[in-house]
Amino acid sequence: MRTHLCRTLSLALATLLLATPLAASAQQRVLQYAGVNLAGAEFKASQKPGTLFKDYTYPSEKDFDYFASKGMNVVRLPFLWERLQPQPRGEFDAIQLKLLQKTVENASRRGITVLLDVHNYADYNGAQIGSEAVPVAVFTDLWARLAREPAFANNKQVMFGLMNEPHDMGATEWARIAQAGIDAIRAAGAQNLILVPGTAWSGAHSWGSRVAGRGTSNGDALAKLKDPANRLVFEAHQYLDKDSSGTKPECGDDQNIGVRRLEVFTRWLRENGKTGFLGEFGASPDPACLAALDRMLAYIQDNGDVWRGWSYWAAGGWWPPSYMFNVQPDKEGNDKPQMAVLSRYARQITQSNKHAH
Repeated sequence: MRTHLCRTLSLALATLLLATPLAASAQQRVLQYAGVNLAGAEFKASQKPGTLFKDYTYPSEKDFDYFASKGMNVVRLPFLWERLQPQPRGEFDAIQLKLLQKTVENASRRGITVLLDVHNYADYNGAQIGSEAVPVAVFTDLWARLAREPAFANNKQVMFGLMNEPHDMGATEWARIAQAGIDAIRAAGAQNLILVPGTAWSGAHSWGSRVAGRGTSNGDALAKLKDPANRLVFEAHQYLDKDSSGTKPECGDDQNIGVRRLEVFTRWLRENGKTGFLGEFGASPDPACLAALDRMLAYIQDNGDVWRGWSYWAAGGWWPPSYMFNVQPDKEGNDKPQMAVLSRYARQITQSNKHAH
């Protein structure tokens, strides 16, 4: 009788646990993407338009082959707005558009999703979006055109990254601009996932902080965004050096530095029913940085109910071998030290997705 009672209580407890939000969220994992930034198309921004293969480049098919072989399934593709659209609200440059389309084709054949990343820091030809020189309508025109392109619109292997690292503007101001971009994409009929960054360089560590003394945090301002398709993902960036700038090779002695810097953003995602994407992060080959990188990716894995994925900064054939965050293989095809960590977690994500489907 006591055995029966214990079994009954155990079943009741199990039922109660399954009914809790925590258990439910653990079952509803959204972690889906793991990859890199394949930089190059945004290089030499001072040269507009610049010369292809002299000032800037696009990923090669070998690039996609290599990163697919490491278990990766997403590439964040930085490109320069002014090269694609030389005149405000003007037609796209045919050559640039074809390069973007070809890159998406090359990626898709290898099962890689492309995150189109307008790598402009919320500027166009040196003027900020929302200024007299660059009205918000110029920004929305860009996205309306991209959202109407047959190669991109409603392509499940294309995501739209509204803007790389807005800065020098308040969070409320940026939220207004981001909402206009979202509205333009949906009005054009595209249902693609839209990645929305924060201002203040999109730092995860500062997501809950007032931005540049302007009174409102990214968290407060961006939580109010609306999307009729309910397909917004919030993009944060996070580096491991002392000031989170991604300019120094040292990470300090705290192997949990990346984890701690993601906690505020992760909590905000969960409390607001959002999902997030770590669009940029980097680690030098220093053993302390590799340990911190490992723990950061494990943390994202453990919080897969609110994280959509990640893309490491950076890869691409034009990075010098000395660049501390470079994960492009050398000429002999040898991996960089960071790849052992990145590939291990990437394979876990992509294999998990295959089993789920």
